[in-house]
Amino acid sequence: MKNKFKKLAPFLSLLLIFSFVLAPSLCALTVTADTAFSEYDGGFDYAAVMSEPRISEADTAPVSLSASDLKNMKLYPGGIPFGVKFMTEGILVVGFCDISSGNKKTNPSGEAGLRTGDRIISVNGKELLSAEELTRAVEQSQGKALSIVYLRDGSRHTTSLTPAYCKNEKCYKTGIYVKDNGAGIGTVTYIDPKTLSFAGLGHGICEGQSGSLVPIQRGSVVDVTINGAIKGQKGTPGEVKGSFKAGKTGTLLKNTSCGVYGVYANLPKGLPSEPLSLCLRDGLKEGKAYIWCTLDSAGAQKYEIEISNIDRNATEGKCFTVKVTDPALLAKTGGIVQGMSGSPIIQDGKLVGAVTHVLINDPTTGYGIFIENMLSAGQQSVMPRAA
Repeated sequence: MKNKFKKLAPFLSLLLIFSFVLAPSLCALTVTADTAFSEYDGGFDYAAVMSEPRISEADTAPVSLSASDLKNMKLYPGGIPFGVKFMTEGILVVGFCDISSGNKKTNPSGEAGLRTGDRIISVNGKELLSAEELTRAVEQSQGKALSIVYLRDGSRHTTSLTPAYCKNEKCYKTGIYVKDNGAGIGTVTYIDPKTLSFAGLGHGICEGQSGSLVPIQRGSVVDVTINGAIKGQKGTPGEVKGSFKAGKTGTLLKNTSCGVYGVYANLPKGLPSEPLSLCLRDGLKEGKAYIWCTLDSAGAQKYEIEISNIDRNATEGKCFTVKVTDPALLAKTGGIVQGMSGSPIIQDGKLVGAVTHVLINDPTTGYGIFIENMLSAGQQSVMPRAA
């Protein structure tokens, strides 16, 4: 089966279909089209998100589920939208910008050895919780060297960075683009009726340039109003249009390559079905299935798809091919669009997985993930309720 996937790869590009934006600081950041959030709410409540419990490494570790656990499990299928607001773990370096200092241009961060993808975690021994704190330390440095601790590929490094004075802005600068928070919209895949823990997306929230998982420190779950969708075309991904509602409805618990996980304070409204049994990879078959997703104010709707090219050995998010065949969905969106990521897939009355990717050159086609892959990455020994 793997050969079938390889035949598609040379001419079809993949896109993770979660719509989000990472907010910039220090310098302007251009967000690429494949990660643009359609109606960002214009602000970020640092205090509210920072009040959330910190995500630990233990929270992100996958667990093994027994065959008996999976056989007896029943989950609400999602199909409803959810929003997340989160703080990154460390201050992410996403680019560089030279500074005009005197009669020359300089880049203190580059000279200090920093690279795109590094995570700055402390300055002069003080842990950084936001990009604002980094800005303050730089501007108050008076041009003296700062001791910077950063993470690169999981290893801790220390460097000395001497800020340069920018005459135009009359302050000291480092010469980097950074970001410390993000927000976006996806689709809930399932909710556990016993704990109200949930999963969505079917893939992780990734940094737009490197494609690597965004390390999340804390996060809130919020309700979303869906206003419609932009139709996808060959070479141009479509997008679900939505905006955040006020307040929080849950807590974000982890970000993994198989999905985003959290817990609701209360069972959300608009779920399309009672809890369903699961169909695991060995029981999945090629042929008809359907998805639940929300594309407008009508709420979660059912759309027919076709499953093929099942790779039963797949461990992450590209386990089988999904092709949209429903005329109503094709007319509305052209196929799979950003924001549909996580849409639950049902076959023969059982929950089998979620939609994860779209092929940019063919928006009618994408990939899905097995439900047990999402469950393995998401389960915890204790799943706390949101406050």
